[in-house]
Amino acid sequence: MLKLSSFCAVLALSAGMSAAQTAPTADTVLATVNGVNITLGDVIVTREGLPEQYKALPDEQLFTGLVDQLVQQEVLRQSAGEALSPRQTRALAALQRNYLANESLLSGIKDAASDAAVQKAYDEKYAHIDPATEYHAAHILVDSEEKAKQLMVEIQGGKDFAEVAKTNSLDGSSANGGDLGWFGLGVMVKPFEDAVIAAKVGEPVGPIQSDFGWHLILVSETRNKAAPALEEVKPQIAAELQKTAIDAFIKTKMDAAKVERPDITAIDPAVIKDTALLDK
Repeated sequence: MLKLSSFCAVLALSAGMSAAQTAPTADTVLATVNGVNITLGDVIVTREGLPEQYKALPDEQLFTGLVDQLVQQEVLRQSAGEALSPRQTRALAALQRNYLANESLLSGIKDAASDAAVQKAYDEKYAHIDPATEYHAAHILVDSEEKAKQLMVEIQGGKDFAEVAKTNSLDGSSANGGDLGWFGLGVMVKPFEDAVIAAKVGEPVGPIQSDFGWHLILVSETRNKAAPALEEVKPQIAAELQKTAIDAFIKTKMDAAKVERPDITAIDPAVIKDTALLDK
């Protein structure tokens, strides 16, 4: 008789061989419809094409549901017959072209927006940028220099800048006491921006003329805005890298291809709506 330890070893070996023999593969048959197999690979491919909300379903529910769906599709496919119409042939070719084109593109740009690539692009764009000054200012906009001077006298005489703006300013900021919020350089028109840069915090300046009229300006605060954190701009950088990679990949493939285009100027573009041509 085998010793207990040897017997256990034999059982373990037997279990291991059984598990290896029954391990599912992409060719594992899950159902057969009139001799046509539905395999585990078919189910996996179908799942990959599902929207994310369906992929989140419990595995057991999704597994069973996909097998049922593929069985039904195969039954319906067979009921359509084996001979393909011209329309069906073109539709299948279009699906294949679109799928393989997308696969080629995804393969060609798979590393374009990697963490390393995003970090490199971030460093190149932001690492050497000095903090920029931002300004928090309010203004009063009127239609004449005389009116602006009159209001400046009132403010210097003790009237509150915000109250004067609410009563007299001609633009939409008047409801907020002329408050324009925080802004950096390059946002405002040049005469306005120059006055803001030269102004002292808390001291109104003006009148300043721009294309919009005459301004009185009050800078209430300034601050240094540092470069954004990587996580803040990562999606934007990744999108830019992917677009650049897509354009470059397509150009490379197009440059290497022999594309011939006959003269199609005599064809009425409206013909693309003539679906009856698909059946001829």
